Amino acid sequence: MIVQALAFYMFATVAIAAGVMVISARNPVHSVFFLIAAFFNAAGLFVLLGAEFLAMILVIVYVGAVAVLFLFVVMMLDINFVELRQGFLQYLPIGGLIGVILLVELLFIFASWTVAPDAGAVAAAPMSALGEISNTRMFGRLLYTKYIYYFQAAGLVLLVAMIGAIVLTLRTRKGVRRQKVPDQLRRTRAESVEIKKVETGKGI
Repeated sequence: MIVQALAFYMFATVAIAAGVMVISARNPVHSVFFLIAAFFNAAGLFVLLGAEFLAMILVIVYVGAVAVLFLFVVMMLDINFVELRQGFLQYLPIGGLIGVILLVELLFIFASWTVAPDAGAVAAAPMSALGEISNTRMFGRLLYTKYIYYFQAAGLVLLVAMIGAIVLTLRTRKGVRRQKVPDQLRRTRAESVEIKKVETGKGI
């Protein structure tokens, strides 16, 4: 019992410290490394809880795929974060306006939310005995009933991260020509095609 308590406090302390360093580190590569450390310690906490399936999913999916992908993207993009932070105040009003619009939409959604009559009875139903149900099936029942709002919030966070990655990669750079579809559609035949009359024997 003492060993489990010590392991819990060790994993929890390192996970919290790594999480703080993720948002406070100036180097984005270091932030990704601290994120990987936080994932490993969270997996250790899941093992202590007896949720080996969650621990393996956290290590395989998030550490083995997501965090490594973040690391390669950050290292390959060569983003000037100092220059990127300088334009923060420029886009702050637009970002604030979009945030207010999203907040109003969420308030409308929760104001018109209706609960099924038998939802309370389903949520309060006792769980099956540990020997009668697998770890994965019990996790699915909990995730999609009791913790469905947190699950949806996590999906929203991942959506914001995906949009941020797209915005970072679509920055305008000097010397890089990008396709402009409206300009291409506005071009006329006279601007695009030029007919040259070449005399016989004087062509290239």
